[in-house]
Amino acid sequence: MFQPVISGTGVFTPDQIITNAELVKAFNAYADKMNAQNADAIAAGEVEPIGHSSEEFIVSASGIQQRYVMDKSGVLDPDIMHPTLRERSDDEPGIMTEMGVDACKKALAKAECDASDVDLIICAASNLERAYPAVAIEIQQALGAGGFAFDMNVACSSATFGIQAAADMIRSGSVKRALVVNPEICSAHLEWRDRDCHFIFGDVATATLLERKEDAKGEHFDILSTRCLTQFSNNIRNNNGFLRRTRETTEALPDRRDMQFMQNGRKVFKEVLPIVSKHILGHIDDIGVKPDDLKRLWLHQANKSMNDFLGKKVLGRTPEDGEQPNILQDYANTSSAGSIIAFSKYSDDLEPGDTGVICSFGAGYSVGSVVVRRA
Repeated sequence: MFQPVISGTGVFTPDQIITNAELVKAFNAYADKMNAQNADAIAAGEVEPIGHSSEEFIVSASGIQQRYVMDKSGVLDPDIMHPTLRERSDDEPGIMTEMGVDACKKALAKAECDASDVDLIICAASNLERAYPAVAIEIQQALGAGGFAFDMNVACSSATFGIQAAADMIRSGSVKRALVVNPEICSAHLEWRDRDCHFIFGDVATATLLERKEDAKGEHFDILSTRCLTQFSNNIRNNNGFLRRTRETTEALPDRRDMQFMQNGRKVFKEVLPIVSKHILGHIDDIGVKPDDLKRLWLHQANKSMNDFLGKKVLGRTPEDGEQPNILQDYANTSSAGSIIAFSKYSDDLEPGDTGVICSFGAGYSVGSVVVRRA
């Protein structure tokens, strides 16, 4: 058995930003346009008018102040309201590969490791740009890595589930080094025309390099334990799968709202938080780690209120500054990548022996936790 460690992380950040002010202006223009078009139906009580959004509402509901995106022009156009990403030829690298390779190269550089030494790549994300061939295999080729690669989708928990899979293979000796890469183009599956969620997501890519402890060249974190859990719920979903068009019809499909991101926020808040807090506390207890031993919680970045609740529940007190860092005010919800961004940006200051938990959670329901210790 080999000891797996995290020796490098990387974050690709798009160069386009949408502020809350820009987003609200575009959404309210869309709402005014639709309300004008449906004025008669609204007056007759047949259609509900679309209410305005506001910067205050967004910050209060989520803690988000801005988000990075791959394309802002389409999102901010009241006549489009979605990113306009150009269609690529089969001879060009996919957009997720471009994002993922950037993050992978940064993780490799931090670990002083060459891509040719990597023998496993897992592309773990909440949405993939195609069914096959695997995006992970394209990333493998673009990097010049060896071994094998495959895609994984566990929604917002994809990164931690990918880390568990890679860590298990390193422990067993089947691979020496692995990259878990999370290219999340969340803007493409968000319904920007829905006031209740139009502010939630942003785009980013993260990468985590895992290797055997004896092969790590620089500073690293020992992976003490990993644990995953799933429990079915339809409260967070996206029905736009490959079965959307059935053989019974070739007619144009209606504009179904459930073909984009859907969430019953109140139920999710009520049901997910007890699952996640119980999961983390049970995990650390089973390996002999007490809440007071935890120096940091790198949590899924979905909502500030959720993270504040979890931090207090796990630690048994209100977290002090820095103990439970948030990055969603700048990045928004980036699905599986959020906890890895937090870990990448807020882990260098930990001392040898300091212990923390990386935890992501979301649709499924799913929860993944990784307990690490600074070597």
